[in-house]
This record gives sequence, C-alpha cells and structure tokens, in this order.
Amino acid sequence: MTFDREQVLRDAAALLTRKATASMDEIAKAAGVSRATLHRHFPGRDALVRALGALGIEQLAERLDAARIEEGDPVEAVRRLIEEAMPVSGFLAFLYGENQLYAVEELDEGWARIDKRVSALFRRGQEQGLFRYDLSPAWLCEALYALIAASGWSVQDGKVASRDSARMVGELMLGGMLRGRS
Repeated sequence: MTFDREQVLRDAAALLTRKATASMDEIAKAAGVSRATLHRHFPGRDALVRALGALGIEQLAERLDAARIEEGDPVEAVRRLIEEAMPVSGFLAFLYGENQLYAVEELDEGWARIDKRVSALFRRGQEQGLFRYDLSPAWLCEALYALIAASGWSVQDGKVASRDSARMVGELMLGGMLRGRS
C-alpha cells in the first residue's frame, strides 16, 4: 500500500478541524493508516502540525491566486478572496489557533508572503479612498483571518450554513472597513 502523504495530511486536517486535541492514534485512524506508519512519516505531533502548516500556506496561496486579489476593484477582490477561502476555512481555523506554528521560521516566511499580498490589497483599497485609513492593513489582515476562522468553526458547529458563510464574512468585514459606513 502506497503512503499518500497529501491525503493523510488532508484527513488529519479534517479531524483536527473538528477536534484540535485529537491524539496521533485518532489521526492515524482517521487517515486510514496505522499509528506506526503515521509515526514513520511524522515522528510526532509537532512534525505533523508543521507539515499541516506548510499545506495550509500552500492552499491559501492557491486561493489567493484563484481570487486574483491583485486585479480589479479592491472591494470585489476582497469578496473574491473571502469566497475562495471558504472551502478551506475549517482548516485555516485549526491553523489559526495552533500556537506551535508561530515559532517555525519556514512557516513564518510563508505566512509573511501571504500577509504581504493581502496587506497590499487593503493598502490599494485605502489608496483608492475605498477603505478606512484608520485601520492598518496589518489589522485588516488579522481581522479577515479571524473572521474566516470563526466562519469555519461556525459552519462546523452547525451555527452557520456553509452556503451563507462567505456572504456573512464579507458583509461584516466590508461593513467595518469601507469608508463612509463607519
């Protein structure tokens, strides 16, 4: 049987999104592999979480590309970004809350690249007079990530329908950052 690393990571992410405290045994079971196999590829939870962090960066970068956030009207670009991020919002929620990730240099560099792109979108909206100047691009990034994570948790808990999540995040985010609406 071939070890499909990406599928194991996706299965682990799906479980950890629902149960952040899942044990390596539970993760192995969810991924359909033995605990020994999981440990051969990820010698501990830290190694697994680091691999999940790298996958999260890769997925979010793909979502940024798909949203074409460097193109067109900044308000519409924010809406596209939110729409594209929703399918991975539960996974992003796990990563957002996983403190171990913040001390890993290669992951920090990946998140910094993502922050740079999203901040540039917010800065462009400010320069065009669309977004409030009193909210820094860095703060807007954090607010957006937090709303996307909260959406993932809310959908998972059945508090919000997944088909409504992008609209709700967009309305709250844009409602707070557009000029003339505050």
